[in-house]
Amino acid sequence: MYAVIKTGGKQYRVAAGEKLKIEQIPADIGQEIELDQVLAVGEGDQIQVGAPLVSGAVVKATILSQGRHDKVRIFKMRRRKHYQKRQGHRQNYTEIRIDAISA
Repeated sequence: MYAVIKTGGKQYRVAAGEKLKIEQIPADIGQEIELDQVLAVGEGDQIQVGAPLVSGAVVKATILSQGRHDKVRIFKMRRRKHYQKRQGHRQNYTEIRIDAISA
């Protein structure tokens, strides 16, 4: 069984047992959370698509860790104008494990 969930402004296709890095959620490590914004639930050829959400569908997950992604380096330059700008960014993330999907 799989589901399409929405969290942090992004959509993810998940199945039970998968590990996933999503936008940061303010919660403790080891805590169980419920993701209730489920856009679709499917198993084999059967699929149930919500409009926009599937009513009653919940994805249960456990928080494994909190961290930061690798640095993304931004470099801007205008040739012959003596303009160079360097910038970096590290995005926070929460790593979760999908435990169960209920439709």
